[in-house]
Amino acid sequence: MRIFSKIARAAIIIKLITGVIVFAQAKETEQFKVWQVPNIEQGAEFYFSPDGKSLIGNAKQPGDTTFYVYTVSIDGKEIRKINDNGEDACSFYFPDGKKLIYTSTKDNPDLPGGNFSDPNNYPQSPELYISDLLGNNVQRLTKNKYYDAEVSVSPDGKWILFTRQIDGQLDLWKIRPDGTEETQITKTKDFQEGGSFYIDEHTIIFRAWNIKDQGQRGMPMSIYTIKDDGTDLKQITREPGTNWAPHPAPDGEHFVFVKVLPQRNFEIFLGNLKTPELKQLTFNDSFDGFPAISPDGKLLTFSSSRDAKPGERTLKQYLMDISSLNLGKKE
Repeated sequence: MRIFSKIARAAIIIKLITGVIVFAQAKETEQFKVWQVPNIEQGAEFYFSPDGKSLIGNAKQPGDTTFYVYTVSIDGKEIRKINDNGEDACSFYFPDGKKLIYTSTKDNPDLPGGNFSDPNNYPQSPELYISDLLGNNVQRLTKNKYYDAEVSVSPDGKWILFTRQIDGQLDLWKIRPDGTEETQITKTKDFQEGGSFYIDEHTIIFRAWNIKDQGQRGMPMSIYTIKDDGTDLKQITREPGTNWAPHPAPDGEHFVFVKVLPQRNFEIFLGNLKTPELKQLTFNDSFDGFPAISPDGKLLTFSSSRDAKPGERTLKQYLMDISSLNLGKKE
Protein backbone atom coordinates (compact mmCIF):
# COMPACT_ATOMS: atom_id res chain seq x y z
CA MET A 1 0.00 0.00 0.00
CA ARG A 2 1.37 3.38 -1.05
CA ILE A 3 2.17 5.83 1.75
CA PHE A 4 0.69 9.27 1.00
CA SER A 5 3.00 12.28 1.01
CA LYS A 6 2.23 15.38 3.04
CA ILE A 7 1.20 17.12 -0.16
CA ALA A 8 -1.29 14.38 -1.04
CA ARG A 9 -2.78 14.38 2.47
CA ALA A 10 -3.11 18.18 2.37
CA ALA A 11 -4.79 17.91 -1.01
CA ILE A 12 -7.39 15.51 0.37
CA ILE A 13 -8.14 17.89 3.24
CA ILE A 14 -8.52 20.84 0.85
CA LYS A 15 -10.81 18.80 -1.39
CA LEU A 16 -13.04 17.95 1.59
CA ILE A 17 -13.24 21.61 2.55
CA THR A 18 -13.55 23.28 -0.85
CA GLY A 19 -14.78 20.57 -3.20
CA VAL A 20 -11.93 21.38 -5.59
CA ILE A 21 -10.20 18.38 -7.14
CA VAL A 22 -6.63 19.08 -6.13
CA PHE A 23 -5.41 15.60 -5.22
CA ALA A 24 -5.15 14.70 -8.90
CA GLN A 25 -3.22 17.89 -9.56
CA ALA A 26 -0.77 16.99 -6.80
CA LYS A 27 -0.37 13.58 -8.43
CA GLU A 28 0.49 15.29 -11.72
CA THR A 29 3.10 17.61 -10.25
CA GLU A 30 4.69 14.75 -8.33
CA GLN A 31 5.38 13.01 -11.66
CA PHE A 32 6.19 15.90 -14.00
CA LYS A 33 7.10 19.54 -13.62
CA VAL A 34 4.55 21.80 -15.34
CA TRP A 35 4.79 25.54 -16.02
CA GLN A 36 3.01 28.14 -18.09
CA VAL A 37 4.57 29.81 -21.14
CA PRO A 38 4.45 33.49 -20.11
CA ASN A 39 3.07 36.43 -22.10
CA ILE A 40 0.50 34.47 -24.15
CA GLU A 41 -2.90 35.91 -23.21
CA GLN A 42 -5.00 33.29 -25.02
CA GLY A 43 -3.52 30.48 -27.04
CA ALA A 44 -4.10 26.99 -28.33
CA GLU A 45 -2.60 24.29 -30.54
CA PHE A 46 1.10 25.15 -30.48
CA TYR A 47 3.88 23.04 -32.01
CA PHE A 48 7.64 23.05 -31.51
CA SER A 49 10.25 24.43 -33.88
CA PRO A 50 12.82 21.88 -35.15
CA ASP A 51 15.38 23.10 -32.59
CA GLY A 52 12.82 22.92 -29.77
CA LYS A 53 13.43 26.54 -28.75
CA SER A 54 10.21 28.07 -30.08
CA LEU A 55 6.53 27.32 -30.58
CA ILE A 56 4.07 28.22 -33.32
CA GLY A 57 0.32 28.36 -32.79
CA ASN A 58 -2.84 30.40 -32.52
CA ALA A 59 -3.06 33.24 -30.05
CA LYS A 60 -5.24 36.22 -29.29
CA GLN A 61 -3.11 38.94 -27.83
CA PRO A 62 -4.12 42.39 -26.51
CA GLY A 63 -5.60 44.39 -29.39
CA ASP A 64 -6.45 41.34 -31.51
CA THR A 65 -10.08 40.92 -32.55
CA THR A 66 -9.59 37.24 -33.42
CA PHE A 67 -6.92 34.54 -33.34
CA TYR A 68 -3.75 34.89 -35.42
CA VAL A 69 -0.63 32.81 -35.91
CA TYR A 70 2.20 33.68 -33.52
CA THR A 71 5.63 32.27 -32.82
CA VAL A 72 6.98 32.44 -29.28
CA SER A 73 10.19 31.32 -27.61
CA ILE A 74 9.55 28.69 -24.97
CA ASP A 75 10.54 31.19 -22.26
CA GLY A 76 7.87 33.60 -23.58
CA LYS A 77 10.34 36.44 -24.13
CA GLU A 78 10.26 36.59 -27.94
CA ILE A 79 6.80 36.80 -29.51
CA ARG A 80 6.16 37.46 -33.19
CA LYS A 81 2.85 37.93 -35.00
CA ILE A 82 3.03 36.15 -38.37
CA ASN A 83 -0.24 37.33 -39.94
CA ASP A 84 -2.79 40.02 -39.11
CA ASN A 85 -5.53 39.58 -41.72
CA GLY A 86 -8.62 37.37 -41.69
CA GLU A 87 -8.73 34.60 -39.10
CA ASP A 88 -5.96 32.06 -38.63
CA ALA A 89 -6.00 28.44 -37.54
CA CYS A 90 -3.49 25.58 -37.58
CA SER A 91 0.21 26.18 -38.22
CA PHE A 92 3.51 24.29 -38.33
CA TYR A 93 7.27 24.64 -38.87
CA PHE A 94 9.12 23.17 -41.81
CA PRO A 95 11.81 20.72 -40.66
CA ASP A 96 14.63 22.97 -41.93
CA GLY A 97 13.50 25.64 -39.45
CA LYS A 98 13.47 28.30 -42.17
CA LYS A 99 9.78 28.38 -43.17
CA LEU A 100 6.30 28.22 -41.68
CA ILE A 101 2.96 27.03 -42.97
CA TYR A 102 -0.38 28.20 -41.63
CA THR A 103 -4.12 28.35 -42.33
CA SER A 104 -5.89 31.65 -42.83
CA THR A 105 -9.10 33.12 -44.25
CA LYS A 106 -7.32 36.36 -45.17
CA ASP A 107 -7.88 36.19 -48.95
CA ASN A 108 -11.55 35.20 -48.75
CA PRO A 109 -13.18 37.89 -46.60
CA ASP A 110 -16.51 37.67 -48.48
CA LEU A 111 -17.03 33.95 -47.84
CA PRO A 112 -19.00 32.78 -44.78
CA GLY A 113 -16.76 32.66 -41.72
CA GLY A 114 -18.12 29.52 -40.10
CA ASN A 115 -16.66 28.08 -36.93
CA PHE A 116 -13.32 26.24 -36.72
CA SER A 117 -14.66 24.32 -33.71
CA ASP A 118 -17.83 23.02 -35.37
CA PRO A 119 -17.44 20.39 -38.15
CA ASN A 120 -21.04 21.04 -39.18
CA ASN A 121 -20.12 24.66 -39.82
CA TYR A 122 -16.41 24.71 -40.74
CA PRO A 123 -15.49 27.86 -42.68
CA GLN A 124 -15.12 27.22 -46.41
CA SER A 125 -12.66 30.08 -46.77
CA PRO A 126 -9.32 29.06 -45.19
CA GLU A 127 -6.31 28.48 -47.44
CA LEU A 128 -2.76 27.29 -46.76
CA TYR A 129 0.14 29.76 -46.77
CA ILE A 130 3.91 29.38 -46.54
CA SER A 131 6.11 32.19 -45.22
CA ASP A 132 9.55 32.78 -43.76
CA LEU A 133 10.05 33.02 -40.00
CA LEU A 134 9.13 36.72 -40.01
CA GLY A 135 5.85 36.18 -41.84
CA ASN A 136 7.26 37.65 -45.06
CA ASN A 137 7.68 36.20 -48.55
CA VAL A 138 4.20 34.67 -48.36
CA GLN A 139 3.26 31.94 -50.82
CA ARG A 140 -0.39 30.95 -51.14
CA LEU A 141 -0.49 27.18 -51.55
CA THR A 142 -4.19 26.38 -52.11
CA LYS A 143 -6.85 28.31 -54.03
CA ASN A 144 -10.39 27.00 -53.62
CA LYS A 145 -13.56 27.39 -51.58
CA TYR A 146 -13.02 24.41 -49.28
CA TYR A 147 -11.98 24.01 -45.66
CA ASP A 148 -8.19 23.50 -45.89
CA ALA A 149 -6.69 23.31 -42.40
CA GLU A 150 -5.15 21.02 -39.74
CA VAL A 151 -1.81 21.35 -41.49
CA SER A 152 1.60 19.76 -40.78
CA VAL A 153 4.78 18.86 -42.69
CA SER A 154 6.55 15.55 -43.36
CA PRO A 155 9.92 14.99 -41.60
CA ASP A 156 11.82 15.39 -44.89
CA GLY A 157 9.89 18.56 -45.81
CA LYS A 158 8.70 17.08 -49.11
CA TRP A 159 4.98 16.96 -48.32
CA ILE A 160 2.39 19.23 -46.72
CA LEU A 161 -0.27 17.20 -44.92
CA PHE A 162 -3.70 18.71 -44.30
CA THR A 163 -7.45 18.13 -43.91
CA ARG A 164 -9.90 19.20 -46.61
CA GLN A 165 -13.68 19.30 -46.34
CA ILE A 166 -15.74 18.96 -49.54
CA ASP A 167 -19.55 18.85 -49.29
CA GLY A 168 -19.28 18.09 -45.59
CA GLN A 169 -16.81 15.22 -46.04
CA LEU A 170 -13.42 15.44 -44.28
CA ASP A 171 -10.40 13.65 -45.73
CA LEU A 172 -6.62 13.72 -45.48
CA TRP A 173 -4.74 15.30 -48.38
CA LYS A 174 -1.11 16.01 -49.21
CA ILE A 175 0.57 18.52 -51.51
CA ARG A 176 4.13 19.47 -52.42
CA PRO A 177 5.49 22.74 -50.98
CA ASP A 178 5.51 24.17 -54.53
CA GLY A 179 1.77 23.47 -54.89
CA THR A 180 2.08 20.45 -57.20
CA GLU A 181 0.96 16.84 -56.85
CA GLU A 182 -2.11 17.57 -54.75
CA THR A 183 -3.28 14.10 -53.68
CA GLN A 184 -6.23 12.77 -51.67
CA ILE A 185 -5.11 10.15 -49.13
CA THR A 186 -8.34 8.95 -47.48
CA LYS A 187 -11.57 8.40 -49.42
CA THR A 188 -14.02 7.07 -46.85
CA LYS A 189 -17.72 7.87 -46.90
CA ASP A 190 -18.54 7.07 -43.29
CA PHE A 191 -15.57 8.52 -41.44
CA GLN A 192 -14.24 12.05 -40.94
CA GLU A 193 -10.43 12.12 -40.83
CA GLY A 194 -8.18 14.92 -39.64
CA GLY A 195 -5.66 16.16 -37.09
CA SER A 196 -2.85 14.31 -38.84
CA PHE A 197 0.94 14.19 -38.48
CA TYR A 198 3.72 12.18 -40.07
CA ILE A 199 5.31 9.60 -37.77
CA ASP A 200 8.02 8.95 -40.36
CA GLU A 201 8.43 9.83 -44.03
CA HIS A 202 5.46 7.65 -45.09
CA THR A 203 3.33 6.85 -42.00
CA ILE A 204 0.63 9.18 -40.71
CA ILE A 205 -1.22 9.26 -37.39
CA PHE A 206 -4.67 10.88 -37.25
CA ARG A 207 -8.04 10.92 -35.51
CA ALA A 208 -11.39 10.07 -37.07
CA TRP A 209 -15.05 9.85 -36.15
CA ASN A 210 -18.08 8.26 -37.78
CA ILE A 211 -20.12 10.87 -39.60
CA LYS A 212 -23.33 9.55 -38.00
CA ASP A 213 -21.95 10.65 -34.61
CA GLN A 214 -20.96 14.13 -35.74
CA GLY A 215 -22.09 16.96 -33.53
CA GLN A 216 -23.18 14.89 -30.56
CA ARG A 217 -21.85 15.69 -27.11
CA GLY A 218 -18.93 13.41 -26.26
CA MET A 219 -18.51 12.48 -29.91
CA PRO A 220 -16.69 9.10 -30.17
CA MET A 221 -13.30 9.30 -31.92
CA SER A 222 -10.45 6.86 -32.49
CA ILE A 223 -6.77 7.17 -33.41
CA TYR A 224 -5.51 5.53 -36.61
CA THR A 225 -2.36 5.22 -38.68
CA ILE A 226 -2.13 5.01 -42.47
CA LYS A 227 0.54 5.19 -45.16
CA ASP A 228 0.52 8.41 -47.14
CA ASP A 229 -0.43 6.46 -50.28
CA GLY A 230 -3.71 5.48 -48.59
CA THR A 231 -2.74 1.90 -47.71
CA ASP A 232 -2.20 0.00 -44.45
CA LEU A 233 -4.96 1.61 -42.38
CA LYS A 234 -4.76 0.55 -38.70
CA GLN A 235 -6.90 1.48 -35.71
CA ILE A 236 -4.62 2.22 -32.74
CA THR A 237 -7.01 3.08 -29.90
CA ARG A 238 -9.60 0.46 -29.06
CA GLU A 239 -11.29 1.87 -25.98
CA PRO A 240 -14.65 3.52 -26.66
CA GLY A 241 -15.16 7.23 -26.12
CA THR A 242 -13.34 10.32 -27.33
CA ASN A 243 -9.72 9.68 -28.33
CA TRP A 244 -8.50 12.84 -30.00
CA ALA A 245 -5.59 15.13 -31.00
CA PRO A 246 -2.74 12.62 -31.50
CA HIS A 247 0.88 13.71 -31.88
CA PRO A 248 3.81 11.32 -32.46
CA ALA A 249 6.85 11.00 -30.22
CA PRO A 250 10.34 11.25 -31.77
CA ASP A 251 11.08 7.61 -30.88
CA GLY A 252 8.60 6.40 -33.50
CA GLU A 253 7.00 4.09 -30.93
CA HIS A 254 4.78 6.34 -28.82
CA PHE A 255 2.29 9.14 -29.23
CA VAL A 256 0.37 11.55 -27.03
CA PHE A 257 -3.34 12.15 -27.37
CA VAL A 258 -6.38 13.42 -25.49
CA LYS A 259 -8.86 11.09 -23.85
CA VAL A 260 -12.11 12.43 -22.45
CA LEU A 261 -12.76 10.86 -19.05
CA PRO A 262 -16.10 10.84 -17.19
CA GLN A 263 -17.62 14.21 -16.33
CA ARG A 264 -16.18 15.68 -19.56
CA ASN A 265 -12.62 15.73 -18.22
CA PHE A 266 -10.09 16.21 -21.03
CA GLU A 267 -6.77 14.58 -20.07
CA ILE A 268 -3.54 13.86 -21.96
CA PHE A 269 -2.27 10.29 -22.27
CA LEU A 270 0.83 8.62 -23.67
CA GLY A 271 0.04 5.71 -25.99
CA ASN A 272 2.07 2.97 -27.67
CA LEU A 273 1.71 2.31 -31.41
CA LYS A 274 2.15 -1.45 -30.97
CA THR A 275 0.56 -2.25 -27.61
CA PRO A 276 -2.55 -1.09 -25.70
CA GLU A 277 -0.34 0.36 -22.96
CA LEU A 278 -1.44 3.81 -21.77
CA LYS A 279 0.05 6.29 -19.30
CA GLN A 280 -1.88 9.31 -18.05
CA LEU A 281 0.21 12.51 -18.12
CA THR A 282 -2.19 15.20 -16.91
CA PHE A 283 -4.40 15.01 -13.82
CA ASN A 284 -6.57 18.09 -13.74
CA ASP A 285 -10.30 18.75 -13.73
CA SER A 286 -9.92 21.51 -16.34
CA PHE A 287 -9.44 21.17 -20.11
CA ASP A 288 -6.01 19.80 -21.12
CA GLY A 289 -5.58 19.36 -24.87
CA PHE A 290 -3.60 19.83 -28.10
CA PRO A 291 -0.46 18.02 -26.86
CA ALA A 292 2.79 18.08 -28.84
CA ILE A 293 6.21 16.63 -28.03
CA SER A 294 9.50 18.47 -28.62
CA PRO A 295 11.93 17.08 -31.24
CA ASP A 296 14.27 15.80 -28.51
CA GLY A 297 11.41 14.13 -26.63
CA LYS A 298 12.08 16.03 -23.41
CA LEU A 299 9.19 18.52 -23.34
CA LEU A 300 5.46 18.37 -23.86
CA THR A 301 3.49 21.48 -24.73
CA PHE A 302 -0.27 21.61 -24.30
CA SER A 303 -3.17 24.02 -23.98
CA SER A 304 -5.14 24.19 -20.75
CA SER A 305 -7.83 26.13 -18.94
CA ARG A 306 -6.39 25.13 -15.55
CA ASP A 307 -5.63 28.71 -14.49
CA ALA A 308 -8.77 30.29 -15.95
CA LYS A 309 -11.05 32.33 -13.77
CA PRO A 310 -14.25 30.62 -12.55
CA GLY A 311 -16.73 30.35 -15.41
CA GLU A 312 -14.14 31.10 -18.10
CA ARG A 313 -12.67 28.68 -20.67
CA THR A 314 -9.65 30.76 -21.61
CA LEU A 315 -6.76 28.58 -22.74
CA LYS A 316 -3.13 29.22 -21.86
CA GLN A 317 -0.05 27.41 -23.14
CA TYR A 318 1.97 25.12 -20.85
CA LEU A 319 5.13 23.05 -20.88
CA MET A 320 5.76 19.75 -19.08
CA ASP A 321 9.11 18.11 -18.43
CA ILE A 322 8.72 14.53 -19.75
CA SER A 323 12.43 13.75 -20.07
CA SER A 324 12.02 10.79 -17.68
CA LEU A 325 9.87 9.01 -20.28
CA ASN A 326 12.83 8.63 -22.70
CA LEU A 327 10.85 9.45 -25.84
CA GLY A 328 13.78 10.82 -27.85
CA LYS A 329 14.72 9.52 -31.29
CA LYS A 330 16.30 6.09 -31.19
CA GLU A 331 19.84 5.86 -32.60
